[in-house]
Amino acid sequence: MHFEPIQYIFGHTLWHGLDLRVTPATLIPRPETAELVEKLSTFRVLSSTTPVRVLDIGTGSGCIAIALKKMHPDWQITGIDISEEALAVARDNAQRNEVDVTFEHGDIFSESIGRKRSYDIVVSNPPYICEHEKKAMRPNVLDYEPAIALFVPDADPLLFYRRIASLQLGSHLFFEINETYAAEMEMMLRQEGYETIRVDKDMYGKARIVSAHLPIRSF
Repeated sequence: MHFEPIQYIFGHTLWHGLDLRVTPATLIPRPETAELVEKLSTFRVLSSTTPVRVLDIGTGSGCIAIALKKMHPDWQITGIDISEEALAVARDNAQRNEVDVTFEHGDIFSESIGRKRSYDIVVSNPPYICEHEKKAMRPNVLDYEPAIALFVPDADPLLFYRRIASLQLGSHLFFEINETYAAEMEMMLRQEGYETIRVDKDMYGKARIVSAHLPIRSF
């Protein structure tokens, strides 16, 4: 079929040293997401718990969770996703890459999503492309990759980030973001009580990775 990504045709992709199965139920991992993993992997967590606990929200193919586990075998990593089809791929990828990662069904808008400060680190690459941006997208993405993992309403581009930040599931946050809304992201995180907010650019010079932490006094 015209424009079908070669990764879907072959059913897998090589990314960050991993051999990952991908299907139309999962996004194809991007170089920008590998940069997010690199930023997070070098972060020193001052935690009273052993091992360090990490939650990957919207895990998709499991690429972030699996890459982190490869780099930090002692970390306890959980990936959640609303898509059971994506979770099946993530579990297969963990087995394929010989790592022990817990994958669970989870909806961040559910009231039972979790308790505050359950994790040391929360990382997420949630949907962040606004509906109006579709017209500029290539057909290999627009026509084949899962819309549920790509798009947010024009009226609320920070929908998923705001919800994740408000849950305060971890002391430290790491996000991959839409570069257009970096300033709005910083403002939102401050309003939610986060500090030491940092925005890093990706290899293309675009604001892409945001990190922040909750001060002890807000616990």
